Amino acid sequence: QVEEGAFVKENFDELCWTLTAKKNYKPDRNGNSVISHQDAFKLWCLFNFLSEDKYPLVMVPDEVEYLLKKICTAMNVELNSCELDDYLSQEPQGQGGLTVWQFLDMVNSGRFLRGIEQEAVSMAVEEVYQEVIEDVLKQARNPHGYLWKKGQLRRNWSERWFTLKPSVLSYYMSEERKEKKGSIALDKHCCVEVLPDRDGKRCMFCVKTSSRTYEMSASDTRQRQEWTLAIQTAIRLQAEGKKSLHKDLKQKRREQREQREQRKAAKEEETQRLKQLQEEKERKLQELELLKEAQRQAEILLQEEEQRRRQQHEEMQRTLEIQLREAEEARASMQAEMVLKEAEAERQRKRILELEEMQERLQEALQQEVKARQDEESVRYAQARLLAEEEEKLKQLMKLKEEQEEYIIKTQREKQVLKQEMETKNKILEEAQKQLEEVRVNRQRVDQDVMAAQRKLRQASTNVKHWNVQMNRLMHPIGPGDKRTNVSSIGFAGYQPLLSRRDSSLK
Repeated sequence: QVEEGAFVKENFDELCWTLTAKKNYKPDRNGNSVISHQDAFKLWCLFNFLSEDKYPLVMVPDEVEYLLKKICTAMNVELNSCELDDYLSQEPQGQGGLTVWQFLDMVNSGRFLRGIEQEAVSMAVEEVYQEVIEDVLKQARNPHGYLWKKGQLRRNWSERWFTLKPSVLSYYMSEERKEKKGSIALDKHCCVEVLPDRDGKRCMFCVKTSSRTYEMSASDTRQRQEWTLAIQTAIRLQAEGKKSLHKDLKQKRREQREQREQRKAAKEEETQRLKQLQEEKERKLQELELLKEAQRQAEILLQEEEQRRRQQHEEMQRTLEIQLREAEEARASMQAEMVLKEAEAERQRKRILELEEMQERLQEALQQEVKARQDEESVRYAQARLLAEEEEKLKQLMKLKEEQEEYIIKTQREKQVLKQEMETKNKILEEAQKQLEEVRVNRQRVDQDVMAAQRKLRQASTNVKHWNVQMNRLMHPIGPGDKRTNVSSIGFAGYQPLLSRRDSSLK
């Protein structure tokens, strides 16, 4: 929920460390811990930087090895990778990664920093912290590694402690970095060049910016080479728009791990596929052997079937010859029978013609009878329909008569009700006229009372005015000239609100 640049990252890290370390961090109570509390905080920050971007935070074994190697390199010690692999394989979560508290317990166990003084470990952790967290690309590692810088105005050489970050090259009076003497802003337009020895200085190089050229001298050729490469790296980061070298390196390592995992998965998939192909090949060979065996069996069966079919054909041929002779004899007898059957068929055809003629005559008689019955049915249907219509008309006539009688009775009843209502309304009208006369008499009486009250009000108003004048004369002395008139008018005006209140109360 916070915005980048709106808070101090170091203060925020210290707050989070204070809130979590008291409960989770368990150093050696006897003071035999390999790292101090401040070093543990810096390792905690390094862990947060190098951990995976998912919660809960874990650092994969490759990043654990990378961080331990950097710390050992800063102390000129070689890390035992085999021992680290054994340790990670023994941890319950070592295969997927370590949590920050497991990582601190591992460092505090002294298994990988055995025989190294705590001060050396602190210096190495500080160096790695500055390099990774504070983005310090290069700085002098010992008191004899200062750089000499040539001044701009006085043109004299001064020994300064330099610190390089991706965007700035700062220089201080000493390695404590308490008194900052200046800084060189780096961007993509800057460049660094090696200079020949002159003015009694050796191993010289310069940093060119858009506004100025800074000349510097290193202690030896190796230091100059390291500084020029580091400054070129910072300029390259600015040109590529990157703010941190280690964020870029972390992303590259993550991509390499992902590519390695993908290659491993692809290799396993290829191995699995080859295994499946081998199994498929063996299965095909077995099927081929079975097919060959089946083909041999089929050939044997085919030969036996051919021999059996040949025998059957010979037997069938002999049987057909016998049947052919019998068929010839049967055909001769059949021809004689066919002559007799044709004569019988001719007689049958004549009989069929006679029966067809008789059927046609019966069909015509049947149609006439059906038509007569249909006519009779239509007449009966018409008669029944007329009877039904006559009965329906009679029912409607009876219903109209009953409705007429009911309407006459209803009209008489409504007439009586209207007559009673007229009598009631006449009585109510007479009573209302009497009440109206009484109201008129009362209104005249009230008008007389109002006129009397108005007369009393006018009389009271006159009395008030009179007493108001008398009151003004008593309250103010009589002065000469026009002042008397003014005082009276002022007094009357002063008592006007009293009069208004009295009038309103009378009303």
